[in-house]
Amino acid sequence: MITPHTGERPVPPLPAAWVLARVTGPSMTPTVRHGDRLLVRRLRSGHARVGDVVLARFPSRPDLLVVKRVHRVLARGTVDVRGDNPLVTDDSRAYGPAVAVGRVVARLRPRPGRLAPPPLG
Repeated sequence: MITPHTGERPVPPLPAAWVLARVTGPSMTPTVRHGDRLLVRRLRSGHARVGDVVLARFPSRPDLLVVKRVHRVLARGTVDVRGDNPLVTDDSRAYGPAVAVGRVVARLRPRPGRLAPPPLG
């Protein structure tokens, strides 16, 4: 378990050092889209950087695993995460600080390659 030191519930880490994740929903469009398959490397708490695309869990909702971009690094191993699609707000604006549990390394399918930088705006 990863404890964010915020007094909230600990969040479970990823089950292995490397995992495959499938994107559901539009919150990270245009960077990743619904149905994309991602290669993700497990992170230790506090090792995410601004601009990273991560798998994250919210201490307020530890059952929810999301793909988001790190907007700010906060205190005590937590991050503020946002989706690249500004019309969808299922991120830190709704659930508060998150714990990054994995960093997205590459998109594998259906459009293999590295992820684009954050959209301007």
